[in-house]
Amino acid sequence: MQTSSRKQKGRVAQQYVRDKVLEYFPELTENDVRSTSMGVSGSDLQLSEKAMEVFPYSTEIKNQESLSIWSALKQAESENRKLTPLLVFKRNRSEVYCALKFEDFLRILKNGSK
Repeated sequence: MQTSSRKQKGRVAQQYVRDKVLEYFPELTENDVRSTSMGVSGSDLQLSEKAMEVFPYSTEIKNQESLSIWSALKQAESENRKLTPLLVFKRNRSEVYCALKFEDFLRILKNGSK
């Protein structure tokens, strides 16, 4: 697959995740949650201060057929240390999934997203 089509797949996945965050948190606007440009270091979603309060996740988004989950998780963990690392991933013709530390998952279940 050519680089441009890989980047396009990644961009589409980022925009999907951004749109879902905006859909589930209507108090946020497109200015609060932005999909970053491909190749930019840092979280794949740029969050305003308001968005970080509502959606406190450093998000790494992957749209790949073959995913090195450990490498992708390391990327998510190395971004914004104030936010909970979150990996969102999919491949062709699949649902979108996410991965995070088990203790973070339990905390979410117990307390909500904060």
